[in-house]
Amino acid sequence: MSLDTVLNRIDEDLDAALERLMALLRIPSISTDPAYAADCDAAADWLVADLQSLGVDARKCPTPGHPMVMGTIDGPGPHLLFYGHYDVQPVDPLDLWDRDPFDPQIEDTPKGRVIRGRGAADDKGQLMTFIEACRAWKAVHGTLPCKITFFLEGEEESGSPSLVPFMTDHADALKADLALICDTGLFDSRVPAITTMLRGLLGEEITITGPTKDLHSGMYGGAAMNPIRVLARIIAALHDDSGRITVPGFYDGVPEISDELRAQWDGLGFDAARFLGDVGLSSPAGETGRSALEMIWSRPTCEVNGISGGYAGAGFKTVLPSKASAKISFRLVGDQDPHALRESFREMVRAMVPADCSVEFHGHGASKAGNFDTSAPAFEAARQALSDEWPDPAAYIGCGGSIPIAGHFLNIAETTPMLIGFGKDDDQIHSPNEKYDLESFHKGTRSWARVLDALTREAG
Repeated sequence: MSLDTVLNRIDEDLDAALERLMALLRIPSISTDPAYAADCDAAADWLVADLQSLGVDARKCPTPGHPMVMGTIDGPGPHLLFYGHYDVQPVDPLDLWDRDPFDPQIEDTPKGRVIRGRGAADDKGQLMTFIEACRAWKAVHGTLPCKITFFLEGEEESGSPSLVPFMTDHADALKADLALICDTGLFDSRVPAITTMLRGLLGEEITITGPTKDLHSGMYGGAAMNPIRVLARIIAALHDDSGRITVPGFYDGVPEISDELRAQWDGLGFDAARFLGDVGLSSPAGETGRSALEMIWSRPTCEVNGISGGYAGAGFKTVLPSKASAKISFRLVGDQDPHALRESFREMVRAMVPADCSVEFHGHGASKAGNFDTSAPAFEAARQALSDEWPDPAAYIGCGGSIPIAGHFLNIAETTPMLIGFGKDDDQIHSPNEKYDLESFHKGTRSWARVLDALTREAG
């Protein structure tokens, strides 16, 4: 029996697959709110039962927070690990939803049919594309093409507090030839993608303190140092006129992308003017001479995410504040060392603080970038498999955000991750009226069947 038989089975079973997804979407598994703890537990139970129906030796694994779901089914080929998360974001503000977020429905829109509901794209719909591909394969062949371990998390949307300790304790069980992660998306509606570059993240909060209390600007203005003035000078000094970041040693470990990858990105036809125009902007603000995709995917950044200090209420208050604060984040690439950069940034700031002021720092996490070697034959096999399903060839792309689980697979389970997903930029994840295109669900399921076939044959 050929791959086509499996793909036909997926087509024939689409309505039933959608019903299964709807049942999972109806469970309000909001991990951030303790009031929904029982619902998170119920979602884990639902997934355990569904995996067991495929012959997977699945179980619910307790953690100090919400449970993990783990299960393994043997097969003749390589050992693949699949990761997804079953928890979802809160739904507030509820009045901006057009329907009950946990009463999912198929809706017709000007762009096509969509699955509307919280978790439809992030991440239940994506998670179920892989499970449905396995279901069709099992129905046709009676077994799966290779050994597969399922690892489904219940705390991804609440910072994954239990993830690293759990992975450390179960590192041997999580070792595999390849880890498949479904929490990403298409490049656009025609181009599937394998995400091979993830930026790291360093967060810093600085507080400048000057006088011991707020001061009257008429009595003290000019004579007393204003912490906001100090903070503004620091922030202004973080970039030069060409957009480069001035923290000493900041570009240590930042690689240039290959000519081949740059050509592939150029061939994607990304419309930078439209990308910025959609949010009311027109001029790129990053490093001079870099394309928009380079700036988003392969270049590091320094951004001010929030500033506070003085009086910001209605009306006017002529005050010199005692304190001023800023939250600053750095997106990292290549081999940049977040811990070394933290110390370099702090030294730069300390040198700019005048004698009458002091500075306090509060770190908000530090993670390295993820870079995955696409020269491994499995990557090209998967890329070709995706290309066979979608209108345009699949591309290796970067991701401007950070997906910590990918690094955890590398560092804890010693397993190379491969990130494939079928979401779209307009899926409104984390927002009211979240949706997942019916095409993404259907072709995503077919894509996973093709990828399973390709990875098995490549390892063969």
